Amino acid sequence: MAQSLSPSLPPGAPSSSSAGPRAAAVRRTRGGALVSAALAMGLISGFFYAYACSVMIGLARLDDRTFIDTMQWINATVRNRWFAPSFFGALALTAAAVLVHLPRDGRRVLPWAVAALAFYGAAFGITLGVHVPLNDDLAAAGDPAVLGDPSAVRAAFEDRWVAWNAARTVASTAALACLLRALVLHGREAGLQGRPPRR
Repeated sequence: MAQSLSPSLPPGAPSSSSAGPRAAAVRRTRGGALVSAALAMGLISGFFYAYACSVMIGLARLDDRTFIDTMQWINATVRNRWFAPSFFGALALTAAAVLVHLPRDGRRVLPWAVAALAFYGAAFGITLGVHVPLNDDLAAAGDPAVLGDPSAVRAAFEDRWVAWNAARTVASTAALACLLRALVLHGREAGLQGRPPRR
């Protein structure tokens, strides 16, 4: 009786069926989720970073009334169609990347996707829990031209806003690094699974 020429596969190695259409579709879905999440995360982490390394440093040189007026206008216009896809999209797309890697064959990438979600969840929470209330308080202060004590209004806002922006910048950048690591691992696994079985 002729013996099979295909050697038995070691535990954890991809089977020949892993090169089938369904497996290829799963790989494309997972790769697309990771790429989309990384793109959105790169945009929002860059947004936070720009404030940390440029915007707030420049605004720090303004007088109190000009600082307040400028920040009020920034906060009034930042919630727009360009900002929303990165701010909310980074969270939703990273969560989607976690979900598509939950099956057993995605577990090597899963911890990095989960870490990215946790890091960005922290940045998202900081924004909603710290920056949004601070922005609302600054808006409620009213027209800076008629404020009796603009220095007190600025003092209640600026240092805390800047410190927590640094924290969310670090967190979102860490999330991006985790997604990039997940993409590297996904690429390696896709390369292995796409190879024809050895004969």
